This record gives sequence, structure tokens and C-alpha cells, in this order.
Amino acid sequence: MADLARRSGLLVLVLSFLGPAMAGGLAAQSLDIPSKTWGLSFGNSKNFTGLRFNFRDSRVERITGANVTLWRPREDNRDAVVTGLSFGLGPGGGRLRGVQLGILGAGAEFTMIGLNVGGLGVGAGEDVKGITLGGLGAGAGDNLTGIAIGGLGVGAGEDVTGIAIGGLGAGAGENITGLAIGGLGAGCGENLTGVVIAGLGAGAGRRLTGLAVCGLAAGAPEIRGVVIGGVGAGGKDLRGVFVGGAMIRIEKGGRLSGLAASSFNQVRGALNGVSIGIVNYAWTIDKGLQIGVVNIVRDNPKGLRVLPVFNTGF
Repeated sequence: MADLARRSGLLVLVLSFLGPAMAGGLAAQSLDIPSKTWGLSFGNSKNFTGLRFNFRDSRVERITGANVTLWRPREDNRDAVVTGLSFGLGPGGGRLRGVQLGILGAGAEFTMIGLNVGGLGVGAGEDVKGITLGGLGAGAGDNLTGIAIGGLGVGAGEDVTGIAIGGLGAGAGENITGLAIGGLGAGCGENLTGVVIAGLGAGAGRRLTGLAVCGLAAGAPEIRGVVIGGVGAGGKDLRGVFVGGAMIRIEKGGRLSGLAASSFNQVRGALNGVSIGIVNYAWTIDKGLQIGVVNIVRDNPKGLRVLPVFNTGF
């Protein structure tokens, strides 16, 4: 009975501190054992090392160890630095380092580094680094580095570096470097370097370098590498191997260097390589050859512009 009374007394004491913190009336109050700076803490301790339990963080400065919270932090918690384990329905803070596990989601005002897992989503206002898993999505306002998997999508405002897998899509405002897989599409505003696999299409605003495999097509002003598209590929300066079910297309004034194989290869510029298809078309051939049923070289002399079987620059 005496032991039970002691335990009951401790429980009452703990609840007396947690209750006001949960209500938000005495957000600064906490029960800390054995010290105010380390050990075991119940409530809204501001600087603590050890195991900490709180309903909702507010104006926290630095926590090192395990931070267990029931609810997402208040808006005034944006400068908090948590190193270690952050766990709860929606753990967050300014900068999170270590393991972040959110039943609903996990987020940081600035950066997240380590293992980042959210039932719905994971994200940070600036950078996310490490292994990131979001039930619906994973994203970063600036850079996303490491392995990121989102049930619907993965994205970053600037660069994605590493492995990005999105159920619907994977994208970046500027560059993607590494492996990008999108159920529908994958793309970026500037350069995509590495391997991209997309259910429908892949693209880059400036240059695509590496291997691209797409259900429909891949495109970029400049492509260096190998592209396999269910429909085809297109751009202005293509160098490498390009295979499509329907069409490989070079924009006006562009160049194809390498191999193009599709039903219709349209080079509205110079061909420097081999074009294989049912119909092959080029403005001019510097060093190369067309092989197909109908082969057209617009700048050839009359009588040599349209030939069966093969054509070249005369």
C-alpha cells in the first residue's frame, strides 16, 4: 500500500505539471528529474538533455536526446533545435537532427537531417538531408539530399541530389542529380543528371544527361546519353542513343549526333550519325546515314533528296 501511495503521489505530481502545459497556461513549467537541464523532463522545458515528454512545444531553445510530443509545436517554436529523436503526431521545430518520426507528419522551419518519416508528409522550409519517407509526399523549400520517397510526390524548390521516388512525380525547381523515378513524370527546371524513369514523361529545362526511360517521351533542349521512350524523344541538341516507338524530333536549327531509331526521325537541322526508321528526314547530313523505307535529305541535290533504303549527304 505504501508503494502504491508513493507511485500515486508521483503520478499526481507529474500530472500537475503536464496539465497546465497542455492547457497552454503555464507553457514554461516543467518537472525535471534530477536536474533542470538533464535527465527526465515532463512539460515544456526549454533547454534539456535526456528524455523529454511534452504536450506541445513552445519557445523551446535546444533539446538533446528524445523529445516526445503529442501535438505539433506552436508557431513561436521556429527557433528550436532538436538533436536525437523527435516523436509524436507532428513533431517539429526550427532544426531537427537525428530521427524524426511523425504519426501524421514531421516538419522543420529550416532543416531536417537524418531519418525523417511522416505518415502523411515530411518537409522543411530549407534543406532536408538523409532518408526521407512521406506517406503522401516529401519535400524541401531549398535542397533535398539523400533518399526521398513520397507516396504521391517528391520535390524541392532548388536541387534534388540522390534518389527521389514519387508515386506520381519527382521534381526540382533547378537540378536533379542521381536517380529520379516518377509514376507519371519526373523533371526539373534546369539540369537532370543521372537516371530517370517515368511512367509518362521526363524533362529538363536545360540539359538531360544520362539514361532516361519513359512510357511516353523525354525532352530537353540538350540531351546527352540514352533515351528510350514509348513514343519518343525530342530537343534541339541531342547526342547519344535515342529509341522511340513513334518519333525522334530535333527542333529547327538543331543537331542529332549518334543514333536515332523510331518510326519517324525528324531532324530539322544537321544529322551527324545514323537514323533508322520507316521515314527519316533531315535538313542536312554532315557525317552520317539514313536507313529506312523513305529517306529525305532536304539540302541534297535534286534527284538525291528522297531515296529508298538509305540516304546520306551528297
